[in-house]
Amino acid sequence: MTTTQDSPKTERSVPKPVFTDAEAGAREFPDSTVRHYNYYKPQKRKQSHYEDVTVDVQPDPRHYLSQGWLYGFADGRGGYPLDWTVLKAWGSDKPSPERGPGTGGLFVKEWPATGWHEFRDPNEEWELTLYRYNSNVVRQVTQNVEAAKASKAFEQWNPNWVRFVEQHIGAWMHVDHGLGLYLYANANRRAPTNMHNNAISVNSMHRIRAAQDLALYNLTLSEEIEGFDGSAHLETWNHDPAWQGVRAVAEELTAIDDWCEAIFAANVVFEPLVGELFRSQLVQQAAPRNGDFVTPTVVGAAEYDFAERDLRYTTAMFELLTNDKEFAGHNKAILADWASTWTAKALTAARTLQPLWSQPDAKPPRFEDGLDRVKNRFSGILASLGLEAPKELAQ
Repeated sequence: MTTTQDSPKTERSVPKPVFTDAEAGAREFPDSTVRHYNYYKPQKRKQSHYEDVTVDVQPDPRHYLSQGWLYGFADGRGGYPLDWTVLKAWGSDKPSPERGPGTGGLFVKEWPATGWHEFRDPNEEWELTLYRYNSNVVRQVTQNVEAAKASKAFEQWNPNWVRFVEQHIGAWMHVDHGLGLYLYANANRRAPTNMHNNAISVNSMHRIRAAQDLALYNLTLSEEIEGFDGSAHLETWNHDPAWQGVRAVAEELTAIDDWCEAIFAANVVFEPLVGELFRSQLVQQAAPRNGDFVTPTVVGAAEYDFAERDLRYTTAMFELLTNDKEFAGHNKAILADWASTWTAKALTAARTLQPLWSQPDAKPPRFEDGLDRVKNRFSGILASLGLEAPKELAQ
């Protein structure tokens, strides 16, 4: 009997690899052994990891894509049109190269590197930093709330302060959620470089996380405090006259089409004049006086997001535009107009909040004193951008 071992072996017909020296990694060139990227100029002497994973990840025909955009919209526009904002950066007024059969195109060296690509986020935000920072904030807030539950800290609150928190702290959740989801996320898609996209999208996540923090805090208080109405913030946001000014401005902000105006109006104007007024000059001042040492830690996390991170990238972004080598005057004139328009709206909203200062049993410092402080801070932010405070600030 014939066994398997005695059977003749047939060679299978499998294509054999043929090396042509055209495959990836076959060629050797001067930078073959370099272990860092050299397609961009680092901001400092040494490249940072942030730059390696962020700079020019979203390409641009004015920078590297000599073949033009790889995709476009139904109306024929490609990629990230620069006319999505009226502000300009160096080189943005140069026409895009004509593309099509027989045009021959243009070499990259013939175009200026548009000034938008000069932006670097001083926070150096990218995927890892986003997860690390937000997870740390959530962990700290959660520990603070759990410690308060264990020590029965909520029992020390003045009854009138319980009503204040259920109505007004919860109402600010709507501001954070609306701006995070509909203003910053939208501006992120419209911004022309990956450096802008990263910074703005992180800003969006900060606001959405802050809204989530307040929502979870509201649920905790509903369980811990007898009679706490976890839905009271809805009635406050929709109908309380003190909140209708803030609501109107927040909804107007989400309707801005120009992505630069959206970031400027929200971070340079609205947040200092309204956000910091509510968080720092009211909640953080009044809460401890009414036996509440927990709410300031929740609200304070959002305040730190803005004051130490979101405002930092915003200032760096607009400083480049107000100091642009070609369009500084053009940009300053537009920014001054935006500052004038949104300052008037923000101050109107801020003044409608004034009745909140009289509601707690133990009162915070005077409303006018708090408003003067945020006005001074706002003037300082404008001065750092080379802009003058608008006349509306005096109202």
